[in-house]
Amino acid sequence: MDTIKIPGPDHPITIVGSPRRVVARYQGHVIADSADVLVLKEASYKPVCYFPRADVAMDFLSRTDLDTYCPYKGHASYFSIDRDAVLSENAVWTYETPHPGMEEIAGRLAFYPNVVEIEEVEETLASPSPDEVIQHTDSGSGTSQKEHWPATAGNS
Repeated sequence: MDTIKIPGPDHPITIVGSPRRVVARYQGHVIADSADVLVLKEASYKPVCYFPRADVAMDFLSRTDLDTYCPYKGHASYFSIDRDAVLSENAVWTYETPHPGMEEIAGRLAFYPNVVEIEEVEETLASPSPDEVIQHTDSGSGTSQKEHWPATAGNS
């Protein structure tokens, strides 16, 4: 039977949403891009970004037989990345059914940073307030009540 440990002052674990959009690149190719990344901070380890599967290019991942165990999070399953004839075995992991208290990361994917470059790319844009939108619309006089917002179409 596997030992289960509970995070505490001697081994803290926190999970928070990233305030920024996060991109993962493999061999220069974007393999994940999400504004819904969870950042897990565990004890003295480096923070780990967990991406929702819907935001990961799953076509380039293949499940492997590797299974590892963390007494705090549970059993991890692994994927290899195969893109442009470059294979990185067991470069991605997931906790399908993590231990209690870690359910937020269930099914999400994390990448080894020595294989995949993880980068925060921009702040998640907040929606403008209704008043802000109203002031940029026509008051009926045929002109905007405020200066127009700068054009963003095609500026990626």
